[in-house]
Amino acid sequence: MTCHNCEIECKKFGKNRNGSQRFRCSKCSKTFSGEPLPKPLKDMRLPMEKAIKILQLLLEGCSIRSVERITEVHRDTIMRLLVVAGEKCERLLENKIRNVPVSDVQCDELWGYVFKKEGHKWMSEIDRQDIGDAYCFVALERNTKLVLTWHLGKRTTMQTNIFVKKLSAATAAKPYQLSTDGFNGYIPGVDKYLVPRGVDYGQIVKVYGASREGEQRYSPAEVTSAYPHPVLGLPDVNKICTSHVERQNLSIRMGMRRMTRLTNAFSKKWANLKAAFALWFAFYNFCRVHRTIRMTPAMEAGIANRVWTIAELLA
Repeated sequence: MTCHNCEIECKKFGKNRNGSQRFRCSKCSKTFSGEPLPKPLKDMRLPMEKAIKILQLLLEGCSIRSVERITEVHRDTIMRLLVVAGEKCERLLENKIRNVPVSDVQCDELWGYVFKKEGHKWMSEIDRQDIGDAYCFVALERNTKLVLTWHLGKRTTMQTNIFVKKLSAATAAKPYQLSTDGFNGYIPGVDKYLVPRGVDYGQIVKVYGASREGEQRYSPAEVTSAYPHPVLGLPDVNKICTSHVERQNLSIRMGMRRMTRLTNAFSKKWANLKAAFALWFAFYNFCRVHRTIRMTPAMEAGIANRVWTIAELLA
């Protein structure tokens, strides 16, 4: 660094609050800053090592308060970091998972809620879409275990159409088989976006028995039978199944504290829940080695050639 006035070489003079090197002219005593360092965390001054540690704890199912106690970082900073990381991961998934060749896709909806459950809303909150029940639609490729796309919204036909449109953009324009549960909200979107591309669609319709006494609140009713039902096209009846994506739902509930059932660790803001889902799906696709395929789903699908680190998700 050369002084603009004296035109002599300056000496290093510590670093500024953003971590950039400072220089000082020994003649006129003016100080200058060097080139700014990259800011993967936007304006946050949290050290990258500590940020990665915080995200690792969140991805292992720790709550915000427990991460605060372990890392001694304030909970508001942790939540801001979660939102920043979630936005980066959401863009990463949209850019990387495009036109992926698939053969067998399964979709399901995962229930959660923001701030309060749908039945607990006040009359003044009935029309608010950012609180109440929140369903995460997930599309999983059966063979590679890759999460193709996801969407957070209400369990309505309109929101389901948005999810199916995202699935259409994520998969290659080749015929494949799609399986869902018996929710009829999928049919209009599949018929509009996927059937013209040669997709065969089937539903697995489950029949539930009566709930046992005392278990209505804590356990679902027992599934007495399940029938594969071809809906559109000519799906293979033997492959109509949602077991793999439902197992992925269990991984979500075990890895995301805010999605654990029967606890007080629910999301208070819609943006926080959306960021947590984006972070989880990026970590699951690129960083977490699946024990069945012995590599990450992104590697199995040919999107990545190695196991990524959390730092690479934030880059």
